[in-house]
Amino acid sequence: MTTKVNMDKLKSVRNRFEEVGIDGMVITSRSNRRYMTNFTGSAGIVIISEREAKLLTDSRYEEQAGEQAVNYEVVLYKRSVEELAEHVEKMGIKKLGIEKDYMTYGEYLQYRDKINVELVPLSGVIERLREIKSEEEINTIREAAKITDKAFTHIVELIRPGLAEKQVANELEYIMRKEGATSSGSDTIVASGYRSALPHGVASEKTIEKGEMVTLDFGAYYNGYRSDMTRTVAVGDPGEKLREVYQIVLEALNRGLSGIKPGLSTKEVDALPRDFIKAKGYGEYFGHGAGHGIGLDIHENPFFSTTGNNVVQAGMVVTVEPGIYLPGIGGVRIEDDILITDNGIEVLTHSPKELLVL
Repeated sequence: MTTKVNMDKLKSVRNRFEEVGIDGMVITSRSNRRYMTNFTGSAGIVIISEREAKLLTDSRYEEQAGEQAVNYEVVLYKRSVEELAEHVEKMGIKKLGIEKDYMTYGEYLQYRDKINVELVPLSGVIERLREIKSEEEINTIREAAKITDKAFTHIVELIRPGLAEKQVANELEYIMRKEGATSSGSDTIVASGYRSALPHGVASEKTIEKGEMVTLDFGAYYNGYRSDMTRTVAVGDPGEKLREVYQIVLEALNRGLSGIKPGLSTKEVDALPRDFIKAKGYGEYFGHGAGHGIGLDIHENPFFSTTGNNVVQAGMVVTVEPGIYLPGIGGVRIEDDILITDNGIEVLTHSPKELLVL
């Protein structure tokens, strides 16, 4: 299976060579390297020409690379640009594509000075392939989502006044590891009270108090793939204003989930929850995009935004995550992971979305 998958990916990349004006490509992004080769080590460079494919790595990973990077010639190297240049020359590459989004200016200067070919800066070549998930990738993300749901079920039994946000975050990460995750999928957000108005309020030393909303944005990192879910709960009665905001965000999410389908632009998807929030008078308090792709990275193509022009396709795994954030008062975000199907969607995260008052 791995042999065929790797060959299909190589074919897909090579099919784009003429379009982007190259006859070879170097992959330096860790996520893109893993996607193309299945190699999970921390060091390596991939070189793909029209006929050859090599994975350059060091001696720590020789055996591992040989087992994982099927269809790639594994070459040991000492991380020098001179060595890379020798392989590029041997492979007959004259126009070398480089991943401009993952290269420092210093690295670019080394490539320019030491690799005697035309360098062609590229963006999104591998990322576009990653947008459509294989069945294996989808099943892995499903498992990550299940772990996330289990962690939420666990944590709502523990949240109470007097706990610090960091205590909640640490418990979430512990339970996800206990359920099989390697780690959390990203920095765990636990934001209570006035801090829940911070869209990315990573857990702090602040203690949770009665009457506060608590936003929990977290996910599991499982076999290289990630889930990303947000739930907002109340610890005691949060008051009429925040209850109203909660119901608006929940309805906005439901409108996004019911309306998203293949063929819509990412701008049209973004508008599904956003237009409802605007109509309710809270448009200025929803400042981020309405969702994004997930997979090897916590944020990857496609991105839903007011300017997005990508097209939603079956096989994409994305989040839908409307929110309203009232400075000094608090905020609400609710986020699900979904798979885009031929006919609509499959929701992957199943934790309750009605307001929980703990």
